[in-house]
Order: sequence, then C-alpha cells, then structure tokens
Amino acid sequence: MSAAQAARSILTRLHEVMASRLHPQGKLNQVVDVIGEALDSEVCSIYLLREGALELFATRGLAQEAVHVTRMAVGEGLTGTIAANVETLNLAEATAHPEFQYRPETGEDKFHSFAGVPIVRRERAVGVLTVQHVDPRRYEEVEIEALQTVAMVLAEMIDNAGLVDAEDAGGGAALSEPDQLSGLTLVKGLGAGIAVFHQPRIKIEHIVAEDTEAERQRVYLAFDKMREQIDQMASQAEFGVDGEHEAVLETYKMFAYDEGWSRRINEAIDSGLTAEAAIERVQQRTRMRMREIDDALLADRMHDLEDLANRLLRIVSGQIGTAASAGLRDDTILIARNLGPAELLEYDKRRLKGVILEEGSLTAHVVIVARAMGVPVLGRVRNARSQIREGNLLLLDADQGVVTARPSPSLIEAFEQRSAKSRQRQAGYAKLRDVEPFSRDGTRIMVMMNAGLRDDIPNLNLTGADGIGLFRTEFQFLVSAAMPQRDRQTRLYRDVLDAADPRPVIFRTVDIGGDKSLPYLRSEHSENDENPAMGWRALRLALEREGLLKVQARALLEASAGRTLNVMFPMVSEPWEFDAARAVFEGQLAFLRRQKKKLPSAIRYGVMLEVPALAEQLDLLMPKIGFLSIGTNDLTQFLFAADRANPKLAERYDWVSPSILRFIHRVVVATAGQEVDVTVCGEMGGRRLEALALLGIGIRRLSITPAGVGPIKELVRKVDLEEIGAAMNGWLASPPPDMRRALEDWAGERNIEID
Repeated sequence: MSAAQAARSILTRLHEVMASRLHPQGKLNQVVDVIGEALDSEVCSIYLLREGALELFATRGLAQEAVHVTRMAVGEGLTGTIAANVETLNLAEATAHPEFQYRPETGEDKFHSFAGVPIVRRERAVGVLTVQHVDPRRYEEVEIEALQTVAMVLAEMIDNAGLVDAEDAGGGAALSEPDQLSGLTLVKGLGAGIAVFHQPRIKIEHIVAEDTEAERQRVYLAFDKMREQIDQMASQAEFGVDGEHEAVLETYKMFAYDEGWSRRINEAIDSGLTAEAAIERVQQRTRMRMREIDDALLADRMHDLEDLANRLLRIVSGQIGTAASAGLRDDTILIARNLGPAELLEYDKRRLKGVILEEGSLTAHVVIVARAMGVPVLGRVRNARSQIREGNLLLLDADQGVVTARPSPSLIEAFEQRSAKSRQRQAGYAKLRDVEPFSRDGTRIMVMMNAGLRDDIPNLNLTGADGIGLFRTEFQFLVSAAMPQRDRQTRLYRDVLDAADPRPVIFRTVDIGGDKSLPYLRSEHSENDENPAMGWRALRLALEREGLLKVQARALLEASAGRTLNVMFPMVSEPWEFDAARAVFEGQLAFLRRQKKKLPSAIRYGVMLEVPALAEQLDLLMPKIGFLSIGTNDLTQFLFAADRANPKLAERYDWVSPSILRFIHRVVVATAGQEVDVTVCGEMGGRRLEALALLGIGIRRLSITPAGVGPIKELVRKVDLEEIGAAMNGWLASPPPDMRRALEDWAGERNIEID
C-alpha cells in the first residue's frame, strides 16, 4: 500500500468519524482506533496542548486510567521533544533515545518501537500523535507520511472543537495579557501602532477533498500561473552574458519546475486532501527538514522553497495580496518572517511606524531601506507571529531591542512620556535646519546626509544638510524586480540633482554582489562566497560586468549635463581599480562628445576607503582624485575581522577603539595639504559620541543618515575643536583603559549630551 493509499484509507474512515454526532472526546477515542487498526499498531495515542502542557487525551493500547492524568511539559520526554522541535521521531527502540522518560501509569513498558508526529496549527505544535509497537522496528516511510497527513486533519478537528486552549492554538501564552518580546536592533527608533501581518494568514477552510480530480486541476492551474510569474520576472533582466538572463531566478525556477515537489503535492491530494491542504502538508514537511539542516546554503535554498510554497498557496486560494495592497488604516507595526526592500516601499510611510521581523540581519537590504525611511526595525524576534495577534497594540522600542504587545495603561503612559521627550528633542533639532554648524572656536563643519531613494530627497530641506555626501545608487537596483534600464537611472539621477541644486551630490556607483545579491544578476564568483562582505562585490563585480558600469556611467553623465558630476567608486583596494573604473567613465564621456551631447561642466572622481589596504597606497592615489570618503561600516569589520551581523562579535565592533581612531587619524594626516576632501560616511559619524571622537582626530566633513543631521549639528556647536583635538591626541598616544568612558567623562564635564 502506498503512502497516499494508506492515508486515504484512514481519511475515509476519519471523515465518517468527524461527520458523526459524537462529542469531541468520543471522536478522538474512535480516531486512535482507526489509526491503530489501519497501521496495525498496538498503541495509538493523542496528546493535546492544554494550559502549557501536553495531556494524554485519547489512547488505544495504553492504560485508559492514564487519559487526562498523564501530562508532560513541552520539551519533556519523546512526546514533548516532538512538540518543542515540531519534528517527527521514528525509533526502533524508544528507550535508547536520550529524551526518553518512562511513565508507569501508562503501562508502556512492554512497547519498544515508537513513532510520533506533531499536530501543527499556525506553524506551532498544538499536540502530538504517536504510535507504538511491542516489537522493535522502525515504521515505514509510508506509515509516517500517513500519520503526518492524519495529523493535519486532527489539527482542524481539534481547533474546531476547541479542545486546546485558544492561546495554545494561537501560539502564545495568555495572548490577552501584556507580553514583552526581545530581538536584535536593526534600525533604532520608537513606534506605536496596531499589529498587521505582512502576509495575512491563509486559513485553510477545508482539509478533506470531495473531488480529488478537481483539486488536482486547481493545483495544475496554480502551478502554471506561478511558473508564468517566475518566467516573466526572469525575462525582464536587461543584462546577460552567454544566456545568463535565462538563469536570472535560477533557484525559484528550479523549484517551480521541480517534478519531485509537484509529485509530492499530487500524492498528498491522492491521500484525500484539498489543494490548499496538500500544499500546506508538503510545506510542513519542508519546515521540519529545514530545522535539521546545518548547511547555510542549503537552508537558504529551503527558504526559497518555503517562499515559493507560500506563493503557490496564495494563488490556489485566491488570496494573493499582502497587507500593503489592502492599505493601512491606522498607525501600524508591520510583522513578517522576512521582508524585501521593494515590499517595504509598498507601504504608506505616514502609517508605518515600525517593523518586526522573525528573521533579519543588520546587512539585509530591507534594513538599509528602512534606515533611509526612518522606520525602526526589530529583527530576530522569535515566534513573533505566534506571540502577537493581528490587531494587538504594540509598543516598539528598537533602541532597547524590545516590543511590548497588549501593554497595560501604565506601560502605555510610560512609553508616551518617552516618545514625547524624543519628539521634543527632534523639535529642537528641527530649529537648527537653517543654522550653519560652526564649532565653538569658529570652524565650519560640513554635515551632509546619505540617501539612495527618491523619497529621501525632501530630507535635504527638512534637515538643512549641506548636500548628499553618499547617494547609494544600488538602492534602485535592490528595489527593482529587474535591472533598471538606462533611462530610468538617468531620470532618477537628474531628479536628485535638480532637487539638491545648488548643494553637491556624490553618487556612489553600484555596490551590489556579495551580501547584496540580486536575483536577476548573479556572478559565478559570488555564488559560493563564504564571506560575502569580502567577496566578489561592488567595484570588483562592476569591472567584471563592464556593461553594467558603462550603462550607469552614461546615465550619470547625461543626468549631470551642465553641472558638476561627483562620482565615487566603492571598495577600491588598489589604485589600478580606480584607474579602470575611471577609464569606463572617460570612454562614455568620449562617446557622448562624439554624439554632440551636452556634457557635465566638470567631473570630480573619488573613492570609498573601506578596504584597509588602500591606505598603504594613498600617496599614489591622491593626485588622481578630488575626494575620499571613509566608509566606516565595512572598514571597521575588515579592520577587526569582526562581522557586524554576528551578535557574538558585537563588542569587538567598536567605533571608538583606539585602533580604528588611529587608522582614521593616519588617513587625515596623510591627506593634509592635498586638494582632496576627506569625509566620513556611515553610521559612525551619525552617533554623537563617535562624532565627537571624529572631530577630535581632524574630520571636518560627515555624511550621515538624515535623522542624525540635527543631533550632529547641535553637537558641533557645543564643541571646541582645539580642546577635543588636544584630548584625542593624548588618548591616541596613550590609550585609556576605556576610550568610550573617557569621551563620556570629557563631554559630561562640559555639559555636552552624547546619548
């Protein structure tokens, strides 16, 4: 008997049980008999989650007096392990498992073999279905798959009958009470709003199919539509070498056309499930496998399959849109497993007050965009979608790395007071919009802002920034489904220059590849990078894909007609890379000149200093460039060999370490007297304490997030540069035990707030 036949045989009988007028307990008693007989198993038991513990609800083969008496915590014993890990166990000898626990009241001492599957509702185990046998044997794969299919039906029956507590079914403890969840701060800030799921849960209304062939046809049509969508996305890629555009969405296409995946869904339908239930059944199996995968690359591939299964499920159910398509009606905190930058931009910025991700990392594309939008983001909040219900009031404190769900009135009042203080500070900073940032001893400091989106440009006037010291051109690539065409790039760059005029804009050429991989642009060099941040990315990739850089060069040159073009190359490690990139621009300039096109009035070339090796050849580079931007984000992690996304290395990633300050100071000294503007770009310059240190080592130009412009202007006006310079010279010569504390004490003595 195949797995489908075994499951269908059980489902046919279960359908009769479910349709009967028996009370829920009576139905469960019959269910264990049906399963036990069908699998020729001497024991079949159902444990359900009640009041936070797994309770034996029904059994065939164990002592009946143990029903509603035997209870175990999630994670306790074999049954508790299945629930905790949402995994399947199949053991020939149960006692050999390290988590085995003997419960004498059940009379299970004579049974050796054991198999159990979780009963899953909303991605969380609400119970466990187990079978046991006297003889030691592993259950056949056919039997395990039949159990897993039956567990889906049980999940619906249990939910409809109210056999598990609502909070257990929903995945949270006491979901009417205040609850605080912690996570990783990805973008700082405060926000309050109603919880909205990015992808509203698809509730599968019907599990058991009435017409198997009709369900199969629904899946076939959904597969056709999904493949059409994937093919359309792939065909939109503008660039490609040797048919490369055909492999644009390689992973998605691999799964979309994978016969094994579609066959497993068909087998689930054969077992008697509806199209939606069959997809969910296979998806549950995928999730269980994902939990067993240690290989990061393979885990990512399985995540791709998970995303594709969600797409297929939405197509077959007709529920295609995200919360963005419905529109936000209230102040909102968005909740998602993960989120792409394009998806984030679909939401109304006026209503979006924060984002909570179950996954997410500091280097994720969506984090870069959210920071530019000024939206606080908290990542790695485990089980957020099961601990929080849609419509719950949430207080997001990304500064402290916590979110409070269903807060009490006193918590709301305290949060509002803190928010009011924050708004008061922001109002004070806003008053400095038209004030030039001169230090106390009369030195003008250039405070510019970073940008990357069209929506960032109004912040120039709102903050009074001196210009855009870093325009990340890759943002347009990150939020696009296909390679942005030249005319689109030209329009964006021209619009930015028009809005900023007469203030300068420094355009950084695309920094993509590595950890900023694009589905429509892949490189054989970057496919298997073990450390993407130091891999085949940025200028390295752009020089390899000369067509990409040529198109961007021409777009920038045409957009800057009649004006000064400031163009900067990222991740330069040796002077020849700068020369090669400049040659591409000069070639496009010559082409436009032959075409008698209007040209920029001047071109200033610059580089990002983020690879420490470049500092050793600055003397060779200085005569060729007009400006140098120190990218502290990558520079610091390269200098310390400390991945900024790794929480275990957070303490090593310290911007006021004597090492990084001495390095930057050495660059300042090396460029002194040269006709080269030196700017610090990145988060370091936007933090008041770190900015104080930078001012002390001679930095006079900063480019930071728009939100940091006001606070840094206010700081500059309180600082005597000669005084902080003398202090920093002493500390760099003989570093104190704690540089951060030394800076805090120095500022505190002068009533300078540095928080």
